[in-house]
Amino acid sequence: MSVTKEIGPHLDGLYPSLDALYRDLHQHPELSLQEVETSKKMAARLRALGFEVTEKVGGFGVVGVLHNGVGPTLLVRTDLDALPVKEQTGFPYASSVTAKNEAGVIVPVMHACGHDVHMTAWVGAATLLANEKEKWRGTLLFVGQPAEEMLRGAAAMIEDGLFTRFPKPDFAIAIHDTARLPSGKVGLTPGFAMANVDTVDITIFGKGGHGAYPHNTVDPVVIAARTVIALQTIVSREVNPIDAAVITVGSIHGGTKHNIIPDRVQLQLTVRSFKPEVQKRLIAAIERIAKHESAAGRAPQEPLVVVDATQSAPALYNDPALVRRLQSALVDALGAERVVEVDPVMGSEDFAAFGRAAKVPSALLWVGAAEPSAFAAAAAAGEALPGIHSPAFAPDRERTIRTAVSTLTICALNLLGTPTR
Repeated sequence: MSVTKEIGPHLDGLYPSLDALYRDLHQHPELSLQEVETSKKMAARLRALGFEVTEKVGGFGVVGVLHNGVGPTLLVRTDLDALPVKEQTGFPYASSVTAKNEAGVIVPVMHACGHDVHMTAWVGAATLLANEKEKWRGTLLFVGQPAEEMLRGAAAMIEDGLFTRFPKPDFAIAIHDTARLPSGKVGLTPGFAMANVDTVDITIFGKGGHGAYPHNTVDPVVIAARTVIALQTIVSREVNPIDAAVITVGSIHGGTKHNIIPDRVQLQLTVRSFKPEVQKRLIAAIERIAKHESAAGRAPQEPLVVVDATQSAPALYNDPALVRRLQSALVDALGAERVVEVDPVMGSEDFAAFGRAAKVPSALLWVGAAEPSAFAAAAAAGEALPGIHSPAFAPDRERTIRTAVSTLTICALNLLGTPTR
């Protein structure tokens, strides 16, 4: 397939069905660990294209395999799940779905992270590649990953035999839409692209009692307040300024009434970094500060500091040689003005787990989702458009989908084998 001349016409004919799929996925989002119908839709699409499809891999994961002669094996991932967010885009196809979360609470559900774009592009690329098998050689391993928003799905699929039950890839790629770029553009980041994330829970213990008689208590609220402030010094005073790091206390819970001193306070933290040595230093410092602030406050026992492995993920490292190879292919196909390098971000993704487990080069590419004129106006005003995880996140649908499909297809054709003449 001549990517510069043939993707466009093929995509023109395919686009109406992709647009319908996108609207359907957007209107019917499903939470992490609940991707029942979404996974069925993805499996059915691959099966119709001739893929060998296996469902319920690591939960509601989908794996499609398409063999086409001797050549490399390429893993192409999409994520399936949505977020507990109430949509505020005003689209006629906006989600009105609600569902029970893990705690049994009814919450609104929205594809606020653009996984509907990812799935649509994944199906589009699978279709173009399956319909043009004479243009490439090798094996496609199309992976529909559940529970990305909980950072659980990749590990669950790997544990369920992704790389023992199915062909082991030579490369792994994925896309992610972003309002940090206008639609039509593709962003690449060689090296570290997204951060390690550690989810940390701290329980600080005290001795409860009446608020009018604090001298008869040990107040965990005061200890927690000192702990939160002290935690802010880790990044500013213990980490090399050239190393990126973030410690955010996202929630603090303790007490039931104005005049009651509680016996415990709970803190929830998200901790971000790139380098493993920085990651270890951050966790060690959090444990040290929590312990000694509790001791200084006369706490009856040491705090409980727990790193939740089920909500943690390694840094996403884009293999530099692979990124340069894909960048060259994308520039040739799309033009240099549409392919840009972008800075790393402190957000996190568990796509990194696939490349690490398989020990192969991997790369995640950014696909612009912001309407260009709105993006330009916001930039001129020094503002940012609503981004992922916002209830107002509104991808510029057609340009974003077309660019995403083209990006995956161009990359796949570059990485797969070339037919012999």
